[in-house]
Amino acid sequence: MTETSTMGIVATGMYLPETVMTAADIAQASGMEEWVIREKLGIERKHVTDPNVHPNEMAARAAKQCLDSAGMDAKEIDVLLCTTEEWKEYALWTAGIDLASEIGAINAWGMDVHMRCATTIAALKLARALMREDPSVETVMIAGGYTVADFIDFSNPRTSFLFNIGAGAGALIVRRDWPENQVLGTHLISDGSMSRHVVVPASGTLEHPSDEAVAAGRFKFDLVEPEAMKSRLGDVSIDNWMRCVDQALAKSGNKVDGSPYDRDDLGYLNMLLVKPSAHAQILELLGLSKDQSVYLGHIGHIGEQDAILSMIEGERTGALEDGDLMVILGAGIGYVWGAGIVQWGKK
Repeated sequence: MTETSTMGIVATGMYLPETVMTAADIAQASGMEEWVIREKLGIERKHVTDPNVHPNEMAARAAKQCLDSAGMDAKEIDVLLCTTEEWKEYALWTAGIDLASEIGAINAWGMDVHMRCATTIAALKLARALMREDPSVETVMIAGGYTVADFIDFSNPRTSFLFNIGAGAGALIVRRDWPENQVLGTHLISDGSMSRHVVVPASGTLEHPSDEAVAAGRFKFDLVEPEAMKSRLGDVSIDNWMRCVDQALAKSGNKVDGSPYDRDDLGYLNMLLVKPSAHAQILELLGLSKDQSVYLGHIGHIGEQDAILSMIEGERTGALEDGDLMVILGAGIGYVWGAGIVQWGKK
């Protein structure tokens, strides 16, 4: 990929299971007041796991919708970057290889990519790097399924910030030199000091998910160092997001008039589902109005797939229009923050 080449988003797709939890359901399960679920946590309802539809199967459904939207044959895909989460059909299994086979992408090689809820941004960066390194890579699909809702323990108040997590899938296709929806710049920051603060305690080599551990709730998410994470995350999170935005803008080249992009150029906030107060704070810092974003509280937090769902919902509602400079914001436990800049429509 030469310096003058571009990479654009050709199409998107999604799949959401029909099974849902409402704010009232979550209130009943957690013992919290329903108004807190709606107003403080921002959850109207969320799509949750259908036990008959599995993670990579959902990814395949979203990918096929994406291909149909693009009017493309799966054989045109050169690389499949699979964002299906680690909780999937089988452990120790490369979901990307399976996904390529399921959708008929017989000319693609596939790999799994994981950075929790910032993975889509990281995958966009990887796709662009692959095109730059290998001239034969013309078309990349990014797709994955997500059923992390299975790991939420509503009886554990320490993890109430995770109560919005749901289930679903998203997919997008990027292509070299595509003239629309161009991906201009990305930036990521991680802070490993919080890497062991939020974990599923009995889930790996340190502690296996024995019958006793599962019965004790240790095969669910837990915030094992609440004071440390609360202190550190509060200190750095907003600043890191803004650093990511500014760095992604700086990496996005120049506008037609030769001047660099800055926050004043932004027209749409594509942000993962966070509590309403944090969403409003980010809008204010970016100088955007409520109408220049879509709050995903009617869908739930589908991890890294939120970035794709926001594009789809943004277009559906008219909040994302041709000509908008879109910023994608993601963050994942561990902790990682990311931003991506996309010129929506034709540049």
